[in-house]
Amino acid sequence: MLTILNYIAIFFVLLGTIPLWASLYQFFLIGLHGIKNHYGSTGAYLPNVAIIVPAWNEGDVIGNTIEHLLSMDYPKHALRVYVVDDASTDHTPDVVKAKHAEYPDNVFHLRREKGGEGKAHTLNHGINVILGEKWAEAILIIDADVLFEKETLRLMTRHLTDKTVGSVTAYIKEGSAPGNFISKFIAFEYITAQAASRRAQNVMGSLACLAGGAQLHSRENLLAIGGRIDTSSLAEDTFTTFKTQLNGRKAIFDGNAVVWAEEPGSIESLWKQRLRWARGNVQVTKAFKNIWLNKKNGKNLGSIGFSLIWFAIVLMPVFMILSSVGLIWLYFSDFALSWTLFKQFWILNVFAYLFITIYSLIIDKQTAKKAWLQGILFPGIISLTTIVLSCFPGTMDHFIHFVNGMQHEQLGLTAKILVLFMYAWLAICMLVAYLAYLSDKHKKPYWLSLTLILISGFGPLLCVITLYSYIMEYKKAELKWDKTIKSGKVVISK
Repeated sequence: MLTILNYIAIFFVLLGTIPLWASLYQFFLIGLHGIKNHYGSTGAYLPNVAIIVPAWNEGDVIGNTIEHLLSMDYPKHALRVYVVDDASTDHTPDVVKAKHAEYPDNVFHLRREKGGEGKAHTLNHGINVILGEKWAEAILIIDADVLFEKETLRLMTRHLTDKTVGSVTAYIKEGSAPGNFISKFIAFEYITAQAASRRAQNVMGSLACLAGGAQLHSRENLLAIGGRIDTSSLAEDTFTTFKTQLNGRKAIFDGNAVVWAEEPGSIESLWKQRLRWARGNVQVTKAFKNIWLNKKNGKNLGSIGFSLIWFAIVLMPVFMILSSVGLIWLYFSDFALSWTLFKQFWILNVFAYLFITIYSLIIDKQTAKKAWLQGILFPGIISLTTIVLSCFPGTMDHFIHFVNGMQHEQLGLTAKILVLFMYAWLAICMLVAYLAYLSDKHKKPYWLSLTLILISGFGPLLCVITLYSYIMEYKKAELKWDKTIKSGKVVISK
């Protein structure tokens, strides 16, 4: 007979399936993007575009970035590049001044003598100058190290022919050359998080985030949301995205507009970047608390579908831990039920894993060529082993040497330990991923951190970062914008 605690445990296990359902929902929506998209409302449009490039000690990359921007297939007389120098202490000012001398009508150096306040303050310095003049009809915010493909800006500006569109974002692709195992994980992740998810969000009419490295705004949109970027959060790009849509304008993702970026090549650098993003998401969740599941206040952002997707990400570590807790409780109180739920949970994982992985590799075949192995290994070796076994439910029973219906008391000690470990793995995998981070941070041998990530999975690493962001927010830690060091090794791949 089921007790109240057993029902609670079952509920906990079901919570663990929410991220899976949310992912499947998004990927099913992608199929509608060919029908429900914004391309039919676009047209040739080449407004005057002011490009804001926030820069702090970017001397090694800023010159190359400026050259690529001015070599785009876009009228040069309609382009101005404003490098906002955030009190750089390297040769950034010298490089930018040299470029201004070379392109006096197109490149401008804006110096902030007091730096270190964060990206949003740096951007606002440039926005104030640009909006103080009448020249710019659109403003493009980018990062100092990104490289635009020649036609990318044209593909973005075409959406602004529709005056209901306030902002447009591009597809950021990982372009480190030669790259390594970690950067290739990011390359695959960007297919799922951008090329796939943001197409689905186009269908929903609610975009979660304009990529910080490539966001285009109409002048009217920036003025309508206050003429400045929010400085109270580490997720200034997400705040801008939400405000744009809540103010009545659309935010659009164009997956054909491609921008290449150098992403972290180490777990420690990735941790710094993603902790900033994760804390920002928590801050956004709190700041916009009145929109969730409330279409009256939140418009499309308040829909059930978008709220499901948002909280599936923000609360994923909680769902994973509670799922393990539920299974472990049932292990002792109703073993047969726990084993049934466990198998069903992983059968759902099988379907989600195969559908999402294969679909992602098809969406971006170019990235798939270099990151297919990372796509396969994304959940980690132990979870992947469980997924393979779950393809054959009967094998799961034989794997621990018993058949369906056998009571807990009849299991051998080894089988008991194995089952408990499998139940707890959804939580333990985050601990293993955290150990991988500590190993990399303390400069242990590279093979050790890489092995731990291969065991735990890249996904659990992102989850434990989110979990850590809760702690940092609870402690009210300083809103520090930890800059990831770039070496200028990004290239445009064709």
